[in-house]
Amino acid sequence: MKRTLVVGASAKPERYSYIATNMLAEYGHQVYAFGPRQGKILAHTIETAWPSNQEFDTITLYLNPTNQEPYYQQIINLKPSRVIFNPGTENAVFEEKLNTAGIEAIEACTLVMLRTGQF
Repeated sequence: MKRTLVVGASAKPERYSYIATNMLAEYGHQVYAFGPRQGKILAHTIETAWPSNQEFDTITLYLNPTNQEPYYQQIINLKPSRVIFNPGTENAVFEEKLNTAGIEAIEACTLVMLRTGQF
């Protein structure tokens, strides 16, 4: 299973980051939820400290392009296999930076990927 970092996690049940965190866990993936405010997503604590000393296969983004900028280098430094840009998070500038660093950038929906076996 893929160890996944959810960037932009929210404790609001109507948010896609909340739904994705739950669904990732339901599908057996180890999830680390990172967001601007501490909170809970069922059994998962939303952390506000960047996980700089951890390894992730996948990072799934739930931040708009402007809010992604402060995390460009931090995400690249984690050296994930891929970064998923969920709908509304598409960012050609960051995608190019990731590709240059040898990290796959995917424009897709984490929820759809999980449901269709593409995750």
